[in-house]
Amino acid sequence: MAKFDNITVLNKIATAPMVPVFYNKDVEITCRVVKACYDGGVRAFEFTNRGDFAHEVFAQVVKFAANECPEMAIGVGSIVDAPTASLYIQLGACFIVGPLFNLDVAKVCNRRSVPYTPGCGSISEVGFAQEAGCTICKVFPGDVLSPKFVKGLLAPMPWSKLMVTGGVEPTAENLQSWFKAGVFCVGMGSKLFPKEVIKTGNWTAITAKCTEAFEIIRNCK
Repeated sequence: MAKFDNITVLNKIATAPMVPVFYNKDVEITCRVVKACYDGGVRAFEFTNRGDFAHEVFAQVVKFAANECPEMAIGVGSIVDAPTASLYIQLGACFIVGPLFNLDVAKVCNRRSVPYTPGCGSISEVGFAQEAGCTICKVFPGDVLSPKFVKGLLAPMPWSKLMVTGGVEPTAENLQSWFKAGVFCVGMGSKLFPKEVIKTGNWTAITAKCTEAFEIIRNCK
């Protein structure tokens, strides 16, 4: 069962609008990354459903975060179908993210008051997702659609809350381009977790990078 409900999770993202996106099959590494992000101000963390037995890793991470990162909402990404969404919700996912929009996933999440952020690549897809109760829609892939897509969509649909994922970098130039275009939040993966940093266990570097990213974001608003 989710530790935080829909409203609480959305408020956490609104307050700290950068959601790390990460997967590693090693439970200890993933837990250390979660803690490093938490120390850097992150309050919503997306664990991606990518590898074999990923749900088993996720279950351990949720238990770790409950004790070590009490205000962190742990969610899961790369969800494309309702059964998988149900599995992760049962394991404690506080939000569900997908690369595409699936109405059945929306129904499962709405029933349990769990936010569902589907990937959308067109204005029509965003509209369909909003009709299904999705408060935040993911602009994906961001590096293909660009900030111009966000700005263009918000002109006729200013109520839209958009999270961009794909190609987001923890630099002033990149973050400013997205937030000035009007995104609600960003999802950030490989650029926040360079392979060398993970390999050497330089967790303080991740904390510093998160802190720096939030400072840039605050200056954009």
